[in-house]
Amino acid sequence: MPLLPKTIIYRAALAMRGHAVSQRSNIYTRPAKGKVGAMETAIGLGLFSLAILGPSGWILAHLEDYKKKE
Repeated sequence: MPLLPKTIIYRAALAMRGHAVSQRSNIYTRPAKGKVGAMETAIGLGLFSLAILGPSGWILAHLEDYKKKE
């Protein structure tokens, strides 16, 4: 039995569901109220880097402690 393409399955599911519900998203196309400075950008990138790399760095730095069986 050959498999049906995903588009046919998707269209059949939409047809069985009845009418489609449309959603409007709140997208604003105006420019930002204030410019983000270089210092704010550097602080933000630094904090994101610390939040992502900090825990893995802690684990790698204390790997020998985790290997010990007490």
